[in-house]
Amino acid sequence: MTQNTDHSSNPADKPWGGRFTESTDAFVEAFTASIPFDKRLYKHDIQGSRAHAQMLGKAGLLSPQDVDAILSGLAVIESEIEAGHMEWKVSLEDIHMHVESRLTDRIGMAGKRLHTGRSRNDQVATDIRLWLREQIDGLAHELTRLQSALVELAAREAATILPGFTHLQVAQPITFGHHMLAWFEMLQRDYERLQDCRKRLNVMPLGAAALAGTTYPIDRNYTASLLGFDYPARNSLDAVSDRDFAIEFLSVASLIMMHLSRFSEELILWTSAQFDFVRLPDRFCTGSSIMPQKKNPDVPELVRGKSGRVFGHLIALLTLMKGQTLAYNKDNQEDKEPLFDTVDTLFGCLRAFADMMPHIQPKPEKMRRAALQGFSTATDLADYLVRKGLPFRDAHEVVGKAVGLGVKTERDLSAMTLAELQSFSPVIEEDVFAVLTLEGSVAARDHLGGTAPNQVRQQVEFARQLLAAR
Repeated sequence: MTQNTDHSSNPADKPWGGRFTESTDAFVEAFTASIPFDKRLYKHDIQGSRAHAQMLGKAGLLSPQDVDAILSGLAVIESEIEAGHMEWKVSLEDIHMHVESRLTDRIGMAGKRLHTGRSRNDQVATDIRLWLREQIDGLAHELTRLQSALVELAAREAATILPGFTHLQVAQPITFGHHMLAWFEMLQRDYERLQDCRKRLNVMPLGAAALAGTTYPIDRNYTASLLGFDYPARNSLDAVSDRDFAIEFLSVASLIMMHLSRFSEELILWTSAQFDFVRLPDRFCTGSSIMPQKKNPDVPELVRGKSGRVFGHLIALLTLMKGQTLAYNKDNQEDKEPLFDTVDTLFGCLRAFADMMPHIQPKPEKMRRAALQGFSTATDLADYLVRKGLPFRDAHEVVGKAVGLGVKTERDLSAMTLAELQSFSPVIEEDVFAVLTLEGSVAARDHLGGTAPNQVRQQVEFARQLLAAR
């Protein structure tokens, strides 16, 4: 077998090349480089470098002239990258070296002094936190948009009746607004988890250097304040090696995707001919290349499918970290692509749902017809009998016999005569029919958390206040 002897740049060209006498293998150079994906951290790398330079100036480790030159140079580099003029080179390995190399080209020795008191280990940990903090804020905004759409849909459909299911069997009638608010509550927990994750994320690693801190008299509290961190990390070993914040975010993202997948499953069922409860806007669906009648709910189906992608990233990052000794290891380069893809996937799914939900059109008559099937008011009849003095277990047996007659004669309880119902229990009177209607059933559950239209409207106002307070 022929050995690959291709070599890349001279070791002298590397910022760490002083100890090396042999050039890096070309394949190894490409294999170990992260610039193809970590260049998206450029804003946050530059943001961290600005704060670090200002801190070095305040500490007397850089002259005012060097600080001014560095800040001006970084501003130009940021503009160059945004204009697409940066030349990305595998030989420069990562975003940190690209910025430093370009800065040195522009301003000379002052550019080399910027790295005083820091390492790429604490630099990348800081960049990722800055980036993810910004992404969490954006995701929270998309969650709020989706929650707002659900609340307004609940307000419009507070009294619209549909069947509630357990085991995907008709259980009891509920209101469509109540169902939308169930989704709202799931997302509310997601929003709170995101904010909680952000709190633990907002700790600054910069100044931990490679793993042990630095001998220079740096002011980490000042740098943290410039970057909007709550405080600097208290242990340098943990600061550079910790990726708990990324795993925690992926856990939160997985929960959000699980919820969106559940929403998707219901929408897919509800738009089928067998349910036909709602209509999705055409612009969120596609057709079939062979069956002209088809209208496929592609957005919910894709969101349901993408949940597995995010779950996989969570497992990947847990596996990445489980065997690492302190402190930083090259393994951690593999944290970025799962994290980046999770954020991109989650943004897309939340945006799709937030755009789609305000335009969903319920079909009240179809839902009402479905709610009349499956004896959905049977529990209401049992509750009626209990109020008449029957023990619940006896009431349960009476209703079971009434349902048996309904199955045999293919009639709902509300369609039976008073005499038929009284044949199962003499305590039943004419007022029973008030509780056997769908409207009577949902209206009777008029307590906090219940499905009654009155409660739905109260919860809508509560939800609006929650959203307005953000």
